[in-house]
Amino acid sequence: MGTQSGASNDGPMAEINITPFTDVLLVLLIIFMILASLNTPPGFQKDISHQCIVCPGHHPMKNIEVSITASGATTIDGERVTASDLYDRMAETVRFHSERAGYSTHIALIADSATPYGSIIKVLDAAREAGDDDVGLVTD
Repeated sequence: MGTQSGASNDGPMAEINITPFTDVLLVLLIIFMILASLNTPPGFQKDISHQCIVCPGHHPMKNIEVSITASGATTIDGERVTASDLYDRMAETVRFHSERAGYSTHIALIADSATPYGSIIKVLDAAREAGDDDVGLVTD
């Protein structure tokens, strides 16, 4: 004489509740996104200028072009530089580019694949001593 309330089948449920699983995954995703933004390598924190490079009427900035051949011969903005004059010429060039409109102090380093490593390090050291850490390696 008992009354039954609810369904007559007391067996296991055939449906899976995925709401808690989805909630856990979304929380983990948010945590990983926050951690990834906090652990950005130092080289990726570069300020991007707000100038439009491809806009009509805009002239691109002229970079400092440094090229080193496989024999170690170095040129700065097309002028050949000896090893003894490298530091002075780099300082002069950085100063020249920083004082002129339309010129950038970004150094575009073009080196042969067979260039001695020491020659590249000397150019990087001369740039740092001149107060310019903005160096980009140009590849073919």
